[in-house]
Amino acid sequence: MPSIPRPPRRALVTGGVSGLGLALVRALAARGDQVMAADLAESAPAGVLPDGVEYRRLDVRSDADWAAARDAIDRTWGGLDLLVNNAGIAAGGRIDVAEMSEWEAIVAVNLLGVVRGCRTFTPMFKRQQSGTILNIASLAGLTQGPAMGAYNAAKAGVVALSETLLHELRPHGIRVSVVCPSFLRTNLAVSLQGADTLAEQGKERYLTRAKRTPEVVAARIIRGLDAGRYLILTDREGRLGYWTKRLATPLYHRAMTVPGQRMAAVERRGQAGR
Repeated sequence: MPSIPRPPRRALVTGGVSGLGLALVRALAARGDQVMAADLAESAPAGVLPDGVEYRRLDVRSDADWAAARDAIDRTWGGLDLLVNNAGIAAGGRIDVAEMSEWEAIVAVNLLGVVRGCRTFTPMFKRQQSGTILNIASLAGLTQGPAMGAYNAAKAGVVALSETLLHELRPHGIRVSVVCPSFLRTNLAVSLQGADTLAEQGKERYLTRAKRTPEVVAARIIRGLDAGRYLILTDREGRLGYWTKRLATPLYHRAMTVPGQRMAAVERRGQAGR
């Protein structure tokens, strides 16, 4: 049976000029959607965005930038169909090593950046009685490994916010989805600049050695979005971790203890060598 053509969407993607954000921008544009990519740079790198995709500088920590983006979209398109809250930074650190400034930075971008996006466009979606919010969280929002406290807490917050809005906004005709991918091969490792170098070295290895590409993950996200799924798990590790935690909690906790034990052993060896 031939697939039913879907109408084009008007979409805004934050963090849209690299990594998963760029892959989503390209996938949406290839689908025929009108897309605005937003990021921190004053202008998009030459040749990165597909033809027809608009670019806007948007710092997700700035209420003024969000308001300006909303007003520009209202003037240009007369509304928005899809908000993709994708912008994020990586961080890793043990609770007694990572600095408070790291916690503040990651919460400001990874959690409050999403909050600001949702707050900005919800009134528009309510007026339209339609719209979709797609929040990019992480498997770390569902399964919390050691030495990633700030990142885990922020991403878990995105999952909690998404579930809240799923029920809060449904009566207004607004859909909400949250994506929880495992590690994928992106340049997110460049934002690992915290005080806990031991923890961050491990996270960098996971990011740089990951087999999944942003393009593969983006395609799975679009399929989940088109299918109307709330929770979009993009890989086997995510499904395994999610269901193990739900259905076999003791096994899950034993597995999650292993990397913490390894790190503690390295830490003890370092202290012994002082």
